[in-house]
Amino acid sequence: MTTQHPFTERILHILEIDFGSIGALLLESNLLLQYINNKTRSVNRGSKSRGSFANLYAIYVLIEDYLTKGHDESGDYSLYEGVIFSQLFKRQRELPFGSKLQNHALNHRMNEEFKKFFPTSDLIPIIRDVSTNRYWINERLLIVDIDETRYNLARSVLKIIDGYIKAKMDAFEQFIETCKTILRLQEEDAITARNFVSGLLAPNIDARIFEIVSYAILKYYYHDQSVYFGFQIDRIEKESLKLYKTGRTNANDGGIDFVMKPLGRFFQVTETLDVRKYFLDIDKIERYPVTFVIKSNEDKNELRIKLAQSAERQYPVKAIINRYMESIEEIINIPIMISRFADAVDQGHLEAILEEIIQQSKVEFNYEDDIE
Repeated sequence: MTTQHPFTERILHILEIDFGSIGALLLESNLLLQYINNKTRSVNRGSKSRGSFANLYAIYVLIEDYLTKGHDESGDYSLYEGVIFSQLFKRQRELPFGSKLQNHALNHRMNEEFKKFFPTSDLIPIIRDVSTNRYWINERLLIVDIDETRYNLARSVLKIIDGYIKAKMDAFEQFIETCKTILRLQEEDAITARNFVSGLLAPNIDARIFEIVSYAILKYYYHDQSVYFGFQIDRIEKESLKLYKTGRTNANDGGIDFVMKPLGRFFQVTETLDVRKYFLDIDKIERYPVTFVIKSNEDKNELRIKLAQSAERQYPVKAIINRYMESIEEIINIPIMISRFADAVDQGHLEAILEEIIQQSKVEFNYEDDIE
């Protein structure tokens, strides 16, 4: 039975427009439609829920190529030489929210996730020839035979994904407008403004929004803190702590999320307790100390204990485990982040934090408006 959620109604509406009364039957009988239905659940959770763009865009650009070349009508797709990767990669980055997508979905992640959803199926959506670096959509997942009639779902799938993109865009635009409204009203209603930002620090918030808000808070939490540096005892100078964001969120680029000058502290934002991910981040910088900002309400000491226990189950050498655990300089969980937000607000930085959230969100989501 297909999982039902608010966007399922939109999927069924598109199918019924395109195919009439058998729309529901098509959804029940086609694995690709069921996969897309599963991946579009976040649309009803607003802009702050994680979007599923990478895997959906991998499907989108391949079906778009399929339709552009007329294979839905010619019936000779098995003879097609395939589309080269660079064209697909360029196209997916032209789509909304897609400018920083990596190659993982096209190369393996989408297929791997599809297998997890449908372990008994022999079909995978993306066919790839590694030697030529050419790609095809699996046409068997686009065609459904019912009562001796063949239905091609390609155009409907694009309409469904387009609908999902529009819904997420609308939700994000509403989020930006809410931020701007709160910013304008924060002097009159500081409590509402504080509660709005605190509400963005929750386990179910989109990972990118959480990282952006964490950065804005920490940037101004450390803003008024200073250290004294100098190479000579009589030339010690006072320098304020400055936090820098090193790149886009969730970029899978092997980078560290924030860096602090002049202390050289590294910060990594995460939502997982997979100890292998933590140790991988530590290995990236040769076990240089890292502060982990964890999207969790659990006590920081409990989180450290869980990481240590997980490490013990995977690594038999105590000395190695200790070296890794010693590289976790600090754990900042959601309650600590909320406390630091309160401190930053007490220092008079609420307006600056809101402005930073708006600015970083626009950059992250490639959002542009006319009021710049």
